[in-house]
Amino acid sequence: MQDLITLGRAVVPENRVDATPEQFGLAEFEYVETIIYADPDEILAMLRTLKAENFIGLPPWARNLAYRIVCLQRPDDAAVLREAAEDLFAFADWDEIAEELVARADRLDPPGTAGGAS
Repeated sequence: MQDLITLGRAVVPENRVDATPEQFGLAEFEYVETIIYADPDEILAMLRTLKAENFIGLPPWARNLAYRIVCLQRPDDAAVLREAAEDLFAFADWDEIAEELVARADRLDPPGTAGGAS
C-alpha cells in the first residue's frame, strides 16, 4: 500500500514544485499504471490517507479514476458508492453521476436502515 500512497503523493502538484514536466508526467503514468489493477482496499486507504493529509491535494482526475476503479470492483458496496459520490460533489462537475451513485447506494442500503446513511 505504501507504494500507492507514494505514487499518489507524487501527482499532487504542490508536492512536485521542483519536478520537470517529464518527471511529473512519469509520476502520473506510474500512478495510473499502478492504480488500474490495485486492490480496492489499497486504493481506499490511499485516498483516505491523502485526503487526511491535504484534502484538496490529489488532483480531481486522480481521485475520479481511483473512485471509479473501486466502484467497478465493488458495485454493491453502498458505503463506497456514497463516498465516491461525496467526492464527486465536492471536487468535480459530475453531479449527475454522483446523484446516480447515491441513488444506487440507496437502493442497495436504504437510508434509515441499520447500515444505511442517515
